[in-house]
Amino acid sequence: MEMQEFIPIDNFCRQHGIEISFISSLQEFGLIEVMKVEEAECIPLSQLVEAEKIVRLHGDLEINLEGIDVITHLLQKVKDMQTEIQILKNRLRLYEVTI
Repeated sequence: MEMQEFIPIDNFCRQHGIEISFISSLQEFGLIEVMKVEEAECIPLSQLVEAEKIVRLHGDLEINLEGIDVITHLLQKVKDMQTEIQILKNRLRLYEVTI
C-alpha cells in the first residue's frame, strides 16, 4: 500500500492538537479505522473527513466518545433513510408519468 493513501496518525494529531491516545480510543470504539503502513500507524484518506468531524465534535462541543458513537450512528441512519426516500421518490415519478 502506498503512503499517499494514508495520513500518519502523529501528523494528524499534531495538525489537530490532539493526543495519539484519542485516536486509539476512536479505533477501539470502532469509529475510525487505523492501519499500519511501513511501521507507522495511519488513517486511510477515505476516513479523514470522518476523523476530522469526530475531532470537532469532541473538541468544540466537548462530546465524549459514547456520545460521538451515538451521533455517528444516528447520522448514518439519517443518511440511509434519505437514500431510501430518494429511491421511493424516483419510483413514484415513474407512476406519475404513466398516469
